[in-house]
Amino acid sequence: MKLTGSQIFVEVLAEQGVDTIFGYPGGSVLNLYDELYKNSNRIRHILTAHEQGASHAADGYARATGRTGVVLATSGPGATNLVTGIATAYMDSVPLVAFTGNVATTLLGKDSFQEAYIEGITMPITKHNFTVRRVEDLAEVMRSAFRIAQSGRKGPVLVDIPKDVTAAQCEFTTREPELIRTVTTYDAEKVREAAALINKAERPIVYFGGGVRSAAGCQPLRELLNKASIPATYTLMAAGVLNYGEPLNLGLLGMHGCYATNKAVDEADLVIALGTRFSDRVALNPEKFAKRAKVIQIDIDPSEMGKNVAVDLSITGDATYILQAILPLVQPANHDAWLAQIHRWQQNDYHPADSETELKPHQMIDEICRQAGPEAVYVTDVGQHQMWAAQYLHHTKSRGFLTSGGLGTMGFGYGAAIGAQVALGNKTRVVMLTGDGSFHMNLNEGCTAVSYELPIITVIFNNQVLGMVRQWQSTFYGKRYASTDPCRKTDFCKLAEGFGAKGYRCETPAQFQAALADAMAQKGPCWIDCKIGKDEKVLPMIPSGGDIADIIMN
Repeated sequence: MKLTGSQIFVEVLAEQGVDTIFGYPGGSVLNLYDELYKNSNRIRHILTAHEQGASHAADGYARATGRTGVVLATSGPGATNLVTGIATAYMDSVPLVAFTGNVATTLLGKDSFQEAYIEGITMPITKHNFTVRRVEDLAEVMRSAFRIAQSGRKGPVLVDIPKDVTAAQCEFTTREPELIRTVTTYDAEKVREAAALINKAERPIVYFGGGVRSAAGCQPLRELLNKASIPATYTLMAAGVLNYGEPLNLGLLGMHGCYATNKAVDEADLVIALGTRFSDRVALNPEKFAKRAKVIQIDIDPSEMGKNVAVDLSITGDATYILQAILPLVQPANHDAWLAQIHRWQQNDYHPADSETELKPHQMIDEICRQAGPEAVYVTDVGQHQMWAAQYLHHTKSRGFLTSGGLGTMGFGYGAAIGAQVALGNKTRVVMLTGDGSFHMNLNEGCTAVSYELPIITVIFNNQVLGMVRQWQSTFYGKRYASTDPCRKTDFCKLAEGFGAKGYRCETPAQFQAALADAMAQKGPCWIDCKIGKDEKVLPMIPSGGDIADIIMN
């Protein structure tokens, strides 16, 4: 049958199982939006306040479900406004397809109105990108984009579609979605070597990252830990893969990880790194990281092998299938002496003091967990509140903690929370934790949450400063607080009401408990403005370039 490019666009989205698209209209995508309007019973479009919010919403949709997030923006500034969201997804290996409109093919390269070379701009931050110059190519390019986004190490793909391509016609045939081939191959000899190293180790530890969450399943990880009595630690991107409080779960590793966790990696004789890239927030000093240990690295991306830290054995492939191959070769073991030593180190972990009169971040997070429950999805912005969330949230499911790790994108949270809430439906509670600095970046998406009646609870850790940068200034810059006290007078309660949401103001634990309970009963979005001290710090902390000997505990 003969269809226009816009009709093909909608048909391929439906063919790929897309039920939701986030975006913002404009001149170059009018044909696409007209067709989406005609097919609103098949594909839901969520209009955000800004294209960046749309890109973060598509990202949050993908993180919450494992499915590919989809975003659509117009040419020029609409397309460039997606860049931060695309880069965020790229750094955290999130499957996302971004569609942008562009000027007609006859106007490309002529500095036309609202023209931008978005293919070139996004080349470093996408797995692949395309400019479709012929309507005959559109369907295959779109299919390729969805396949690439989900194949191997997941990530974003961009498809740029000039306006005349959306109006042109060609023959179109529907096709079943291509089956994504999971990477099941691995080097069997290296698997045997890995098992031998595990069997020989006296002080082993597993260190896993977001690649385990993205793998075909994480049950083999738990089986390995239990069979060989190996403790485990994780990166920010893997929070929730193991349940909070599991005996072999040591907690977060790295700059703001536990003392005992960092000490255990420093003293280990074997580190098994799964789906992680040894980022500079974990391997703060690559020369000293796990200096007493043999290191096994298992990752789906061969370019990550030994990139940041020298490893003794690398195995390329999906972590799940490699662990399944290793498991039969691993001998049952106990490492009682090693675990006892770690438990002794845990006595020296940082434990914040409670207060009955002042709001303390760890107590607030405990209360959030108590009221929202284990099935809630927690989303964060970036800053001190993000680290407090990683340290104190009682994660109980793999896709229950959504945060920007690699890029560290302030303003990520509200868009991502909207995407997660749209994806999961209003029966699932979405709680967004943010700081007043991060929230100011994209709080305009409050109108989106209100328009679509999304019951997102936003908890604002309001210290009236740019807390994380200020903490560094306090510790390393002689308390010279350059541009970290913005002296803003924003009234978040009035602002929430202006958007049509409900606002609360809290200064004590009792007020917060009551406000949160009331917010949990609302059917629309709520903002809870929580006044915390500007000198509250994220502890412990290991400075960049340091190791366990440099840890700051107060």
